Amino acid sequence: MPRFRQRAMLERSATADLFKNTLSRIPTAFGRLCYLASLRDPNSGIYRHHGMISIFGRDETRRALAQSHCDIFQAWLNMPLEEKTEDLRAYLYGLDEPPPVVLDHWAKAEFYRSCLPDSVREGERELFLREFEILLEVLSCRPGKVEERKA
Repeated sequence: MPRFRQRAMLERSATADLFKNTLSRIPTAFGRLCYLASLRDPNSGIYRHHGMISIFGRDETRRALAQSHCDIFQAWLNMPLEEKTEDLRAYLYGLDEPPPVVLDHWAKAEFYRSCLPDSVREGERELFLREFEILLEVLSCRPGKVEERKA
């Protein structure tokens, strides 16, 4: 028989519960963005989180995940580029694979496009993609690499 959290331990809304019990524990803004994007089915675009659905229901859970994805995306867009660089660097160093391997894959596969919420406006999409490409360049620069490019 499945075990559920008692109602007393839950927040009043799915959004508040998601932030308190999950998003607040992810140390980087980009990590939160990736996490929320990963909860969206790649075939349908529908958000799924079975634990939340069992507590809050399908519709409230989907609304909470979609709204949180938009909110985190907006917070990311509003960060200064220097802060985004540090946040992304912290995210990279928290992964199992070495940052150069990840950055190389990201540059080829453009996985970061999947981090965009569906409701994003075209200008926001363009800003995110251009800045992310800049961040990839900045974070890919290693000592000696800059000199090679100048030659």
